[in-house]
Amino acid sequence: MATQSANQDEKPSIFEPISGENEDTGLTEVQSLCVNCEEEGTTKFLFIKIPFYKEIIISSFYCPHCSASNNEIQSAGTIQEKGVIITCKVQNKSDLNRQVVRADIASVSIPELGFEIPPASQKGTLSTIEGIIQRSVDGLLQEQPIRKSLHPDVFEKIKAFIAKLEILRTGETPFTLVVNDPSGNSFVENPHAPNNDPELTFTHYKRNLEQNKALGLSADDAVQKENKSEEIELPEPGQGLDLKNEVVTFSTECPSCGVTNETNMKVVQIPHFKEVIIMATNCDSCGKRTNEVKSGTGFEPKGKIITLKVKNEEDMSRDVLKSETCTIKIPELDFITGGNAISGKFTTVEGLLVDLKAMMLETNPFVGGDSATNDKLRKFVEKLDSLLKGATPFTLILDDMNSNSFIQNIYTPEPDPGLSEEEYERTYEQNEELGLNDMNTENYTS
Repeated sequence: MATQSANQDEKPSIFEPISGENEDTGLTEVQSLCVNCEEEGTTKFLFIKIPFYKEIIISSFYCPHCSASNNEIQSAGTIQEKGVIITCKVQNKSDLNRQVVRADIASVSIPELGFEIPPASQKGTLSTIEGIIQRSVDGLLQEQPIRKSLHPDVFEKIKAFIAKLEILRTGETPFTLVVNDPSGNSFVENPHAPNNDPELTFTHYKRNLEQNKALGLSADDAVQKENKSEEIELPEPGQGLDLKNEVVTFSTECPSCGVTNETNMKVVQIPHFKEVIIMATNCDSCGKRTNEVKSGTGFEPKGKIITLKVKNEEDMSRDVLKSETCTIKIPELDFITGGNAISGKFTTVEGLLVDLKAMMLETNPFVGGDSATNDKLRKFVEKLDSLLKGATPFTLILDDMNSNSFIQNIYTPEPDPGLSEEEYERTYEQNEELGLNDMNTENYTS
């Protein structure tokens, strides 16, 4: 009934796909008050859908009386399930041309200068790395004449700092740009897409209570409910909690709309591997569905590389457990993706390829029009479709530094000729990422 009603009420979208050939952009103009001179100016709104990304609203204000202007960008899509920290190592002039979608809730920092643009201090923007630096310089220059008269010492310090920013803008000095967005709606362009970009990393994280409140996902009194919202209701004394044979239900907040929902959790034993914890949530309010798989055991002493030669339909149906610490590689496509690109899940080889395809299409906002990046992605998707149809043999490699991933051996208990496993010692950096370097496990007392 709900589906039929939705179909009846469905209306054409006001968001037009961005394209150089689309002249009907749906531009909307409204008269608005200029806050600078209090005369009447014009605000233009553009409702755009960036291909393979999401819908955004671009607004531009101009006052013909005092020439004041202002531009900003807002995401019209939903808040993502997790926040994201984007780290881009800017090595040369071409890196300064990377496009950046920055939400207004996101902070931008340059660690080498100790410089940060705090959240909500600027409007959301669609710019480049160079544009972000230039906008920061312009902002610092605004009050310099006043500082020169009233606070000459502060004037000199800011002047010296502006000079450092101008040096970065030349592209001759490498630096790091970090975008931290709790909403998960910011993005930095990967000019090598669909291939991996060694200078660009995305780290997804679970938002804390304060970040959810800033996004309007939690009420002000949520501090008192924070612990209760994720508590599992324990059985009465004398009754056991059978996690292996029972589905445990507890309350959590939807990452998209903040409504409290029921999350189902169950411990499952994967044959010839280990126990895993499967959690699934279905939001009745906004329809958001999430599922997550975590290891039911602790940290393994070594990492593991699992290599599968996929040759036929039977191989595509093999069960696969991909943990959050597992990197996926397909050498035939020259493809590699980090562990956090796809959350932990229990699926098949075919299902994993489908998720990879969806991930590539949904998380690359700068592949529209006739750009070279779009051509590269289109060719990559065509090759991926060929793998999904079983027309091309390929190699699937799971590199898990915590050894919590798994590919089914269909010949058990005999060795699988198409499947190999290799353990390795983790590097210091990998142990640091897992939080093991500072963990004390000796002479521990409570």
